[in-house]
Amino acid sequence: MSASNELRPRRMLPSGTPRSARGLLAAASAALAIVALSDLFAVFAGARIYLLIDEDHGFAAAPRQGLDAAYSLYQTAGNAQGIVYLPCAVLFVAWFFWTRRNTGLLAPDRFHKGPGWAIGGWLIPLANFWLPYRIAVDMWGAATPLPAEGEPYRASIWPVNLWWGLLVSSTLFDWYAASRYKSAETLTEIRAAVMQYMAADALHIAAAVAAVYFAVRLTSMHWLKATASSPYSE
Repeated sequence: MSASNELRPRRMLPSGTPRSARGLLAAASAALAIVALSDLFAVFAGARIYLLIDEDHGFAAAPRQGLDAAYSLYQTAGNAQGIVYLPCAVLFVAWFFWTRRNTGLLAPDRFHKGPGWAIGGWLIPLANFWLPYRIAVDMWGAATPLPAEGEPYRASIWPVNLWWGLLVSSTLFDWYAASRYKSAETLTEIRAAVMQYMAADALHIAAAVAAVYFAVRLTSMHWLKATASSPYSE
């Protein structure tokens, strides 16, 4: 090996490694897929209850044995949702924090709060309906490629808006459906509440898909910009 090759600086990447980025993204995406599957299972179980309850002229009836089996399946689906949700939330927030920390190195002036808020923002009641979204918008702007000379800076944030809109709406609708289901006393009320739960689960599925798209796009944008701006990228 020549002396010139020995003195040539090795290629270096920004803080963090591509492997860690891909690993966190893959884990969070897989967890979101499992959550979506559990929601799909809940929609199926809810549909069984909905179809078993026959409604005619304001009266509802259902075969007792079949309804008990449907309720048991629905409870199983709810338990499965609860089991997979927490690991998914932990993995997604871990990816969210990692991305906030590293996009902050690209454009620190675009952030209004420190990296710790990428975790803390999810934990503050009521504020968690806004803070993570604000951080996501800042991350998206920091990772957006710089425009060519003379062009205006534009950062289309529709993937952020789509993900956050579906997440918030599905959460609120789920709370509403849960309150209706708990207060339901007649079969007609139970049937209506189950239908609302199914709609909330469908929104959860859409939110999970939008979250994966948002995460993949943002991670890709970050690494493209970080690599392009690195003095060792050649």
